[in-house]
Amino acid sequence: MLGKTARLITKGLTHQRKMRRAPMCDFERIRYELKPCDIILVEGRSRVSEVIKVITQSPWSHAALYIGRLHDIEDAETREQVKEQCDCSPDSQLLVESELGMGTVIRAITVYEKEHLRICRPRGLKYQDAQKIINYSVSRVGVEYDVRQIFDLARFLFPWRLLPRRWRSSLFAKGAGPTTKTVCSTMIAEAFNSVQFPILPLVKTNSVDGRVQLFRRNPKLCAPRDFDYSPYFKIIKYPFIDYSHHASYRLLPWNGNIPLDSEEADLYLAPGESENSIVAIADNEMALPSQKPKENPR
Repeated sequence: MLGKTARLITKGLTHQRKMRRAPMCDFERIRYELKPCDIILVEGRSRVSEVIKVITQSPWSHAALYIGRLHDIEDAETREQVKEQCDCSPDSQLLVESELGMGTVIRAITVYEKEHLRICRPRGLKYQDAQKIINYSVSRVGVEYDVRQIFDLARFLFPWRLLPRRWRSSLFAKGAGPTTKTVCSTMIAEAFNSVQFPILPLVKTNSVDGRVQLFRRNPKLCAPRDFDYSPYFKIIKYPFIDYSHHASYRLLPWNGNIPLDSEEADLYLAPGESENSIVAIADNEMALPSQKPKENPR
């Protein structure tokens, strides 16, 4: 019965809202720009994605680690494991990710072809360390997704002293138990920690001699936004329509006869429509009947 209940909850949390009619980014440019150990941030459209966005106050709800094609993987054992776990061609561009309902899996990046994506590239990462990160992430394939950690993170981000003791999570305590489950960002953070590559480390200065020391952050506290925010990762974006290919952003295709639907009309301006007209309409709708402008009798 518990398994059935868990499946129903998982199905509800992974339900996705409808896809955008036009993508936010140029997927073809992104896929050719990718290099092994790049992190792909995904906006996400599922219900659990919305929870993560609210908890982390970020548009990014998911992170995946790009491992390249099969020939990009140097270790023969890791390469064989990838072949066993992913039924794909040698030319497929692959990623490792932890996702609700699937656990940690290897998939082709084409599953995100219509999604809003961003690349976070670790600055100056050495080739051998990149291979170690790939080996670690592939070794985690099959590990279950930890839903509890999402809600523990939510509790952790609330003011600690305001929470009753019984609500405070022990998940982040050192030696809290064997790591049998994970979430997307935790798995990736653990992989980078294995080669001591910084994400958002604590920086402290010795008051005696002024020396600086770094402390690695608990991987369980890592969220997708941290790779976007980290100064140790380069951000790469390829918008669907890039004005760098035009003489000026003023020459972008703002005009045309494509209509907005009712939901879009509340969020976007139609060609020729000004911000002032939107404000005026809103003011009229909010005004009391006695305050609405009187019609001019004729």
